[in-house]
Order: sequence, then C-alpha cells, then structure tokens
Amino acid sequence: MGIDTLFGKKFPHVRTEKHFSFATHTTIGSGGYAALSVLPQNDLETAAVIAYLESQKIPFCFLGAGANILPSDGFWEGAVIRFRSLRGISVKENFIEADAGVSGGELLRVARIHSLGGFEPFAGIPMTVGGGAAMNAGVKNTHFSDLVEWVEGVENGKIRRFNLRECDYSEKNSVFLQGIAITRVCLRGVKSERIAQTTAEYLAARKHLPKGRSMGCTFVNPEGKSAGELIDRCGLKGRSVGKAYISTEHANFIINEGTSSNDVSELIAIIKETVRRKTGILLREEIRRIP
Repeated sequence: MGIDTLFGKKFPHVRTEKHFSFATHTTIGSGGYAALSVLPQNDLETAAVIAYLESQKIPFCFLGAGANILPSDGFWEGAVIRFRSLRGISVKENFIEADAGVSGGELLRVARIHSLGGFEPFAGIPMTVGGGAAMNAGVKNTHFSDLVEWVEGVENGKIRRFNLRECDYSEKNSVFLQGIAITRVCLRGVKSERIAQTTAEYLAARKHLPKGRSMGCTFVNPEGKSAGELIDRCGLKGRSVGKAYISTEHANFIINEGTSSNDVSELIAIIKETVRRKTGILLREEIRRIP
C-alpha cells in the first residue's frame, strides 16, 4: 500500500496532491517527483501530520516558495509538506505576526500599509515567511534574524515557541533546518516614512541579478570575501554541465535550462573543488537539498 493511500485513510480531510513535481514548484525548475504533497490548514493539523509521518517512519521534507532549493531527480517515496494554506497575518504596534505560508510580497505590503520599516531588504526575493525564517534569508546587511521576535514551530510532532536565542541563527542557517517545521513568525518593525523609497532602491539593485531559472546565490560568502568573485577568479564563469551553467553575469548563480538536478549538483561539486584547490577556501552551500 502506497503512502498516499495510508495517509488518505488517516487524514481524509487534509488536502493532498499525488505524484508531486519538484521541477514545477522550485525556481531551479529541475528534479523528479514525490509520492505525496500535503497541505495542512493550520498549526494543529501540521503537528498531527508530522507526528503521524514520524510514527510511521515515512520520510518527509518542507517546501516554501521553492527558492534556494535543489531537489533530487527520480522518484521519492516520501511526503512534501507545504504551507501555502497557512496565510494569516496581523499587526500589533510594531510587530507583524505572519503564518509560514505568507509570501514575501504580502509581508512587505502589510508592513507598508502600517508604515513599518525594516522589511524592505526582502523586496523582490522569492520566499515565504516560513522559508525565509528557516533559512535566515536576507541580503548583505539585513537577515530575518535581525527582525525575529519569536518563531512558532512543530518539533517532534508538538507545537512550541522558540525565542530568538533558541532559533540559533547564523549566516543563512538556523535550528529549523534540522527538521523543525515553522508555522508562524513574529517580526519586529520600526516606524518609517521612507519605505517606498528604500523598497525601490532594493528592487533596483536586484534588477542587475542574472535572469533565468536559478536557486539564487548558490554559496554563502566566506568571511570578508565574495563567493562570486572567488568563482570568477578561478575562471569558472560560463562553465557548464549538461544544460546547467555558471552565469557569466554573476558567478554565484547557476542557471538551469534543462530538467536535471544531477547536472546542477555536478556543477556545484566542480565549483567547490576548483575553488578549494586554487584558493584553499571550501565554499559552503547556501542552498538546501531536498529530499
């Protein structure tokens, strides 16, 4: 009996999708299929779903907007938990509480309506609040960890609240990447009259980024250095594997014109080994591989 049948019997009212395509739900546009996609409607349903999957030893992963993600090729006998139905958002004083499935665009829109600044650096970044908080998304000088007040999530099938220290944030990393599902985030803004101007500045800066299917930046910048510049200095711009290639505009971007995650993965391995051999620096991947 397949996991879709088992799950359907246990949770007949939970929304699911069989034969879930990673390629059509990620910005890199590659990867195979998962047996099942699950869309819980709230945090209690999320906790119940995760507790069941864990008890049955059914593998699962989480997926937000699908950016910064490299899915595997082939078929995966597991469940993809998606949070697109968790879309609640509210404002109290300088704080915005947003469910995991709220898009970055909706977060910025609500912040702008309430004259709350601090969120402008996320303009134009494809993300959900849950994914942004889990991966500590951001740009050079601002990350989610600079705004987080607390995070609610599901750990070992139970709902709990994490304060900022417990989130264990570091550069493009957090405790939530260890299999903890984020369901809601409280973010702290500041009153501002320059939101429109600052947002336009960040959007203008993003216009110079490479076009095409990518995961965004592939590697975290090493301390005091630029990953893109290191890759460029190693002569790797334009290097390709299959239909995946290193952007000639920004070497920290891999552009994918095919459907094979293996091509992308092989290209990542070439970059890491070449940069290590020529500079002594081992680049750390910013992307997350699923499942």
